[in-house]
Amino acid sequence: MRAVLVLEDGTVFWGMGFGSPGVVVGEVVFTTGMVGYTESLTDPSYIGQILCFTYPLIGNYGVPPYSMVDEHGLPLHFESRSIKVEGVVVHEVCFKPSHWSSVMSIDEWLRMEGVPGIWGIDTRQLTMKLREQGVMMGALRVYEEGEEPSVEELRELIQEVDYGSTNYVARASVSSPVLYESTHGRQGLIAVIDCGVKLSIIRSLLKRGYDVILLPYDVPASDIIAFEPRGVVVSNGPGNPKLCVETIKTVQSLVDYGVPILGICLGHQIISLALGADTYKLPYGHRGQNKPCIDLRTGRCYVTSQNHGYAVDPRSLEGTRLKLWFINADDKTVEGVIDEERRILGVQFHPEASPGPNDTAWIFDYFTKLLEQQ
Repeated sequence: MRAVLVLEDGTVFWGMGFGSPGVVVGEVVFTTGMVGYTESLTDPSYIGQILCFTYPLIGNYGVPPYSMVDEHGLPLHFESRSIKVEGVVVHEVCFKPSHWSSVMSIDEWLRMEGVPGIWGIDTRQLTMKLREQGVMMGALRVYEEGEEPSVEELRELIQEVDYGSTNYVARASVSSPVLYESTHGRQGLIAVIDCGVKLSIIRSLLKRGYDVILLPYDVPASDIIAFEPRGVVVSNGPGNPKLCVETIKTVQSLVDYGVPILGICLGHQIISLALGADTYKLPYGHRGQNKPCIDLRTGRCYVTSQNHGYAVDPRSLEGTRLKLWFINADDKTVEGVIDEERRILGVQFHPEASPGPNDTAWIFDYFTKLLEQQ
């Protein structure tokens, strides 16, 4: 199959298609992760985006079944139960994977879920363009045999979608409460405001003996309090945090109630906005498993997994009672905020992803210790 990727600046990449024939429009971003493509492709934070992998070969260990689950019934190797990216860009696809757990190739997986992909292009050139000019909108089309490509048609489609002004959280969140019960004891209940939560976050809370109830992104604070949770987690998710107006309002009310709160990625940005700070869009974001973050309280540096395109403005933290907790070792952007007195934590990185493999999982332990102070 023929395929083409068109960027909003007019750049055209011709390649070969894999996955499902069709056309998608999204923000074109890149990730530096060498492994973990099944986790990345099912991460709800990628909704609305066309994902380029900088690692040159993708698909060599295939795709395991969704039916391979942990003791809580959560799929072991996925962050949700379906592919969430709009489209996929790789240099080379492995069509014949080799791994004991693999039941299909990445090509078959994308085709089964209706997601188009392009391969055979210079992903280094694409990545350099995004690093120098910033992420941009793009259109990806995989053509059926006999179809005639039309670059001009794709350029017109790009003009119809703006990633920064689209509320993707509404698409990512559950529409009604979902309860998960821990098999590791009964420490109480943690409410998770689902802005596009990764399954690993749920799993991390369940492993610490807490039941978890997923709630819609626009749930009122009074409804959350009615469940009598020990604490609240505001999850990761896609898109511009300033569009999460309902969630920001809910968090403001939860702070007034005195409920302990942990925000992860988008949740960290929402907490900061709720308390009076500001956010801004990064040129090309941080996406990968090798992002160094420094704990300003100890001076220790952690290698973290990240996936975000927005950040908290450090100058705006003044007057919020939030203290700067972590910074990115590379560009000094905000990676964490803390208000220990009000038991509020926010981290930009993903402590549940644990690329090392444990690294910052202690964030969940720290949060649960704050819950015990009630």
